[in-house]
Amino acid sequence: MSSLHISKVRKAYGPTEILREINIDVNDGDFLVLVGPSGCGKSTLLSLIAGLDTISSGEIRIDDDQVNDLHPSERDIAMVFQSYALYPNMTVAQNISFGLEMRKVPKADREKSVQDAAKLLQIEHLLNRRPGQLSGGQRQRVAMGRALVRNPKIFLFDEPLSNLDAKLRVDMRTEIKKLHQRLGSTIVYVTHDQIEAMTLATRIAVMKGGILQQLGSPSEVYNTPANTFVATFMGSPSMNLIPARVEGKNGALHLLIGEGDKLIDVELPSQPDAVARYAGKKVIAGLRPEAIGVENERTASALRNVPVKVLVLEPTGPDTLAVLEMGGMEVSARLGADMPHTPGEKCELRVDLSKLVLFDTETEERIR
Repeated sequence: MSSLHISKVRKAYGPTEILREINIDVNDGDFLVLVGPSGCGKSTLLSLIAGLDTISSGEIRIDDDQVNDLHPSERDIAMVFQSYALYPNMTVAQNISFGLEMRKVPKADREKSVQDAAKLLQIEHLLNRRPGQLSGGQRQRVAMGRALVRNPKIFLFDEPLSNLDAKLRVDMRTEIKKLHQRLGSTIVYVTHDQIEAMTLATRIAVMKGGILQQLGSPSEVYNTPANTFVATFMGSPSMNLIPARVEGKNGALHLLIGEGDKLIDVELPSQPDAVARYAGKKVIAGLRPEAIGVENERTASALRNVPVKVLVLEPTGPDTLAVLEMGGMEVSARLGADMPHTPGEKCELRVDLSKLVLFDTETEERIR
């Protein structure tokens, strides 16, 4: 287990910049997930860490050692690919032990490592089979086993679950999390799936257009997004972004949504000093769907009743997703499974303003 330090890393192909001054520190035992839309540079960054590609400038260190110019075989990392990359003519046991054999590890040690990895991954009964006889989930376990026996400093995962069906993805996600908890290993994991990012990571790096947008814990990224891109990319349904105004009234700050007879005026709970400087200005109000229609009293001082019109209801079993009209705009809400409302109904719902995030309309950065 080791730490990873990425400092001012750039990658360009001619005039085209793929990564722009990426700075990330990964502590020993962290599970870092690189997440973002296709083409954001996350897989390129993983390739640079692995040594499969060269950086244009900057520095990558594993522990205290700079690895910029080291061959992949000298970096002591193990990579699990999206495509599994198994040898079809070898058995599971041979696939897992192949790397050890290339490193001239004694046969007895190889066999013990294979048995230990197979037991951890619950594939002991598959050791004599070939990849063509395995399911997608089993093949992925074999690929993970091949990485495990290396006992590397850092594990790299490149969208390892993208070829699996929805149920198997959930199962394998759980297995990878269990594996991390058992081993306490340092992992860097690439995905475009924000659910995978939220459930697996101890830290998340959100990327867009080769630029690191935010680095933080899942809670930080979800509850206090750095900008509107992170706000909408993380979470399903995504955060509502509502045009609004901040006004000062009778010594308090108010949030105004909508115009005319659809105007909603709510007094804000205590806000950072930076928000007060926006009095009289337009802002973007960010509210997660679960902050609308809340049923608990844990944040009573921040709860406000807001008039809405119910447009669409989508029961999911444990809850109901709703599309509402609020201040003349459509917003998403996550309501209770047995809520009493019907489409077309006008009602008041309680909104938890302790979950409110405000963004600057020009920079789209969070006001903090």
